[in-house]
Amino acid sequence: MENEENIAEFIGVMLGDGSIGIYDTHARDKIKKHRVVKVTLDSRNKQYTEYVSKLMENVLGFKPTIRFKKNENAVDISTFRKNVFEYVLNDLGLKISPKWNKMEIPKEYTYGKLALIILRGLFDTDGSVTIFNNNGTIYPRIEIRVMPSPAQNQIINILEKNKFNFKIQRLDKGNIKIRISGKKELKNWFEKVGSSNQLYIERAKQFLENKK
Repeated sequence: MENEENIAEFIGVMLGDGSIGIYDTHARDKIKKHRVVKVTLDSRNKQYTEYVSKLMENVLGFKPTIRFKKNENAVDISTFRKNVFEYVLNDLGLKISPKWNKMEIPKEYTYGKLALIILRGLFDTDGSVTIFNNNGTIYPRIEIRVMPSPAQNQIINILEKNKFNFKIQRLDKGNIKIRISGKKELKNWFEKVGSSNQLYIERAKQFLENKK
């Protein structure tokens, strides 16, 4: 079961900041196709970069390549192995990039505890914990942006089944932003979903432990 949970978190990470693609490279007048499974993160968040690298190693069976981008606060955690490429598509059920209008949570991960772990991986990569000031009242808000795709309704259904109080903000081009506001809902999220991103954990602690 533990490995199923790691796989679920990996899938959530891939739905957030992951990409799966086939790219041509030229060498000695020959074209070679590279099959890439990649996660791109903020390189300043060293703890989470290391965590995702170990998660991928656990799920995929070997250490991924870590490459820091020059002149950018970004890092790619990648594998170029054909068998891994086929595994994430055929066995895990992920979709080849681009994810626009195609991104989808594999059905076996849309219910129960695994669905909540999917949300954790998505939140840690494509979400945020922000602090709002409403006429002098300070409160936290979890936000997750989701591109137009079948995953939108899947995520909404998971939140509804698990009794989260949330609002949907409709953005341009079919994007949506899921907003979960207030200390009570923040506590609910961290009890049911949690986070592996220390940056978000520390930010939430300001409210969960009544620290200013």
